[in-house]
Amino acid sequence: MESCPPVGTHLSLGGDLTVRRLGFGALRLTGPHHWGPPAEPEKAMEVAREAVALGVTFIDTADVYGLGANEELLAAALHPYAPGLVVSTKAGGVRPGPHRWRALGRPDYLRQQAELSLRRLRLERVELFQLHRVDPQVSLEDQVGALKELQDEGKVRHIGLSEVTVEQIERARAVAPIASVQNKYGLGERRYDPELAHCEREGIAFIAWKPLAGAARPAADSALARVAAETGATPAQVALAWLLHCSPVMMPIPGTSSLGHLRANMAAEGIALDEKQMALLEEG
Repeated sequence: MESCPPVGTHLSLGGDLTVRRLGFGALRLTGPHHWGPPAEPEKAMEVAREAVALGVTFIDTADVYGLGANEELLAAALHPYAPGLVVSTKAGGVRPGPHRWRALGRPDYLRQQAELSLRRLRLERVELFQLHRVDPQVSLEDQVGALKELQDEGKVRHIGLSEVTVEQIERARAVAPIASVQNKYGLGERRYDPELAHCEREGIAFIAWKPLAGAARPAADSALARVAAETGATPAQVALAWLLHCSPVMMPIPGTSSLGHLRANMAAEGIALDEKQMALLEEG
């Protein structure tokens, strides 16, 4: 059985913004528990620069990563940004402490955070601005409406959502065009299969965060370990290759603070999986 490479290495966000499908999640570049600045900022900036050097054109961050320090670090490392590089950010949550998190989607708060993100990232417009979480205490329509106002003002190019259901996606689309959905997804996390299928039908980019959960040290007799042995790749590389093969709208954003892991992750784009291997991985 012949192997085939992933279906395309790039996709279009919102119909007019082309990015490489294998992106980079910047969360791990911040300090312990992602709270505050990194302990070794120069090393963190080196990783960010290497990601771009390896061809990454989509970097994901958020206002709460390091309490803004993550955005500032990316700007320090990468500004002025390379042509075609998209630095996406998010708002819609607060972290009162290193181990505490809650959604906060008041329209005035979302606007405030968008303005702060623009300042920290040294941008006049965020190419993709995502609602980090849906606040159950605020109308979803009002939350998306706040982002639509920012879009109308030219401060946001495209709007995305994170950790949402099909029903929430469609409610949001009644308010504004939705370019992306960012949900936790990978071989070991498949609860958002219906949302992935919906995004594929509707031409919405599906950004998979934490795509390598459980993939680093699989059981020796697992499907992941078997396919890794067959391909000569690491289990993590196979897990990323599977994601790239499973849907043309899939955008995994593995994150790391290690140059070695970054280079290994990016090499997953060249791994071809055949139908038998894909079926084996699907079955687990």
